[in-house]
Amino acid sequence: MTEPREPAPVAGPRSSSARRVQEAIAALGLDLAVFELDVPVRTAADAAAAVGCDVGQIAKSLVFRTPSDRAVLVVASGSHRVDVRRIAERVGEPIEQASPDFVRERTGYAIGGVPPVGHRSDLVTLLDVELRRWPRIWAAAGHPNALFELEPGDLERMTGAPFVEVA
Repeated sequence: MTEPREPAPVAGPRSSSARRVQEAIAALGLDLAVFELDVPVRTAADAAAAVGCDVGQIAKSLVFRTPSDRAVLVVASGSHRVDVRRIAERVGEPIEQASPDFVRERTGYAIGGVPPVGHRSDLVTLLDVELRRWPRIWAAAGHPNALFELEPGDLERMTGAPFVEVA
């Protein structure tokens, strides 16, 4: 694990997509700050290196598509590989990785910056139970350079989603 570094705070999110996430968080009554970094954090490893945490503390957002055209968001620990068969069983139909266009259409965000909240449409959302092992985690905040820190309980409250086995 690298030495912890605090993200360089800015006077609020700079990008419109990160501002939308900050507004969605505030609308839920949570006092969590979105940070925009000077480097992209599109992958869990990039994000962990940027904030100085374990890769398992990164809550990565993966979007899948079902044959019935539902969008399924899995918020997984950065150290986990999602078992698509397990998720398919949970949602009751097969799933496949969603295309970048589908992700943007359903969430309002590009791959690499999909947050757990503030989506354009309703998503079936599942949270990786592994995230509960950490007192603090980091999630994407709408832009490839944006993150926010939270507790696993905050993630559950903001999404209303269950913690399940995803790996």
